[in-house]
Amino acid sequence: METNKEQGGQEPLKPHKPIETNYAKHQDDPGPSRQAVDEYDKNGAAVALKWIIPILIIALLIYWLFFK
Repeated sequence: METNKEQGGQEPLKPHKPIETNYAKHQDDPGPSRQAVDEYDKNGAAVALKWIIPILIIALLIYWLFFK
């Protein structure tokens, strides 16, 4: 079983740590930086996967129904 330290110090039902504003003060156990929280994901895979996965499912369903 993983210890709490191996899980990143997060309890499953506890809220996430607040955004870090003073790294030197919390250097031993910092929260996420402002850049990590507010970063815009302009080149993410979600846009491509939104189209690829349904097309693949339909193609595989057609193959399974007609060629098996």
